[in-house]
Amino acid sequence: MRSDNVKKGPERAPNRSLFYALGYTPEELERPLIGVVSAYSEIVPGHMDLDKLSEAVKAGVRMAGGTPILIPAIGVCDGIAMGHIGMKYSLASRELICDSVETMCMAHQLDGLVLVPNCDKIVPGMLMAAVRLDVPAIVCSGGPMLAGRYQGQEVSLSKMFEAVGAYKAGLIDDDQLEECTCNCCPGCGSCSGMYTANSMNCLCEAIGIALPGNGTIPAVYAKRLQLAKRSGMAIMDLVHRGITARQIVNARSIRNALTCDMALGCSTNTVLHLLAVAHEAGVPIDLALFNEISAQTPNLCHLAPAGPTHMPDLYEAGGIPAVQAELAKKGLLDLDVPTVTGKTLGENIAGARILNEDAIRPIDRPYSENGGLQILWGNIAPDGCVVKRSAVAPEMQRHTGPARVFNCEEDAIEAIYNGCIHPGDVVVIRYEGPKGGPGMREMLNPTSALAGMQLDTTVALITDGRFSGASRGAAIGHVSPEAAAGGSIGLIEEGDQIAIDIPGATVTLLVDEAELAHRKAAYTAPPPNVKTGWLARYARQVASANLGAVLQ
Repeated sequence: MRSDNVKKGPERAPNRSLFYALGYTPEELERPLIGVVSAYSEIVPGHMDLDKLSEAVKAGVRMAGGTPILIPAIGVCDGIAMGHIGMKYSLASRELICDSVETMCMAHQLDGLVLVPNCDKIVPGMLMAAVRLDVPAIVCSGGPMLAGRYQGQEVSLSKMFEAVGAYKAGLIDDDQLEECTCNCCPGCGSCSGMYTANSMNCLCEAIGIALPGNGTIPAVYAKRLQLAKRSGMAIMDLVHRGITARQIVNARSIRNALTCDMALGCSTNTVLHLLAVAHEAGVPIDLALFNEISAQTPNLCHLAPAGPTHMPDLYEAGGIPAVQAELAKKGLLDLDVPTVTGKTLGENIAGARILNEDAIRPIDRPYSENGGLQILWGNIAPDGCVVKRSAVAPEMQRHTGPARVFNCEEDAIEAIYNGCIHPGDVVVIRYEGPKGGPGMREMLNPTSALAGMQLDTTVALITDGRFSGASRGAAIGHVSPEAAAGGSIGLIEEGDQIAIDIPGATVTLLVDEAELAHRKAAYTAPPPNVKTGWLARYARQVASANLGAVLQ
């Protein structure tokens, strides 16, 4: 066992003495040491119950003959961080989380890891560490929040952000805004739509690194605690059999995850995170693969913000196994890949079926024949950009309009709130990329304001930043290269015509090449937005969004 390096033999007597100082017994040190990496905190609704979940994991580890050791991890609440400088820290925190898990595992020579995250960057950060370390590992997330109720309808966080836009447009009053505020998020769990946290938790299940149910069992259900205990028991089986993360997360299983991504209509952030996980796994994938898989994968789910259903509906409809069973009908999944259950994917989903066709459509009656995400290319984004096609209204799938150019999110949101954006416009927000932000802020406030003002079917938004999974509309992000790296998004001028063709996978600045060359020759990059602290270091080291915004 790896942990023998810190507990066996006379040379490790000093190390053992420190374990004894912690209260461990010789009998406990004879067993494998399992790190239970918990992102519990009192600042993230999705994490407020992870203390109880971590204890359930520890119980499972003990039942199966291991010694669990609780380890903390940080986590940013994207909703609380949204719309101000705090969002610069969100994506960047993914690398801190990954590095810290690596640090704790290697420094203490743990034999396996159960990763207990729930929200946006914590899930991929922990998964990246497991794959980097290539140790036995299982993800056991905290589970989704129940949907809220507002004006007789099920709602979630996206409705709250859109309500602000509706309020600014005079469509709702103070009392209605407060009613939504008090009722859209009813308790613990990751916000209830197919936002980034739930997307990544579902994809951990799809890739095989989490037990079935990980993505969809609501946080408040007893079955979530049972899942945690089973995860604790399952990690011991992996340790004894020597099955490590890279045996689970590989080219075949990543392709399965991409296929489920398209069927579910996941967040655009999954593009960044799957690229980063694949990078850690040593699996070369690029943006072209996303479109290849999207072209052959029907979109089966329209969860919020794309539609009216929420994560509990997906769970009651059969969850990820039911989605996978539909995809398997057309041979779209590799069913022979191993998973952390000790069984193959095919064995895991045997007998799974759709229980509610309002939440999961049959594969012969999909929302669309193509997947939920689409990668676009063009002179604005030579290295690609991404849109959540399933959350774009039909009339905005193709759109041409004048650019309204802003050099930061704050300026754009002010213009939107003040009624300065009009039907037909294409809002351009730049210098918000991985380097330029730094940290590639999510643009949920602008997209939600447009939706709340009922402009999401007439106005597009393009940015080198990114979007929350709660964004809907023709919201095109991850423009690469970004403006701060000399990308042509930095050359767009007010009033330039921009043509968007989502089915055709293009986004084009309708300015001739000679004029663009003239602008480029005169271009001067602005000074960095952040000059001190670790974000300044991040800005110097981070790669482009089309490479997953990993550190170089």
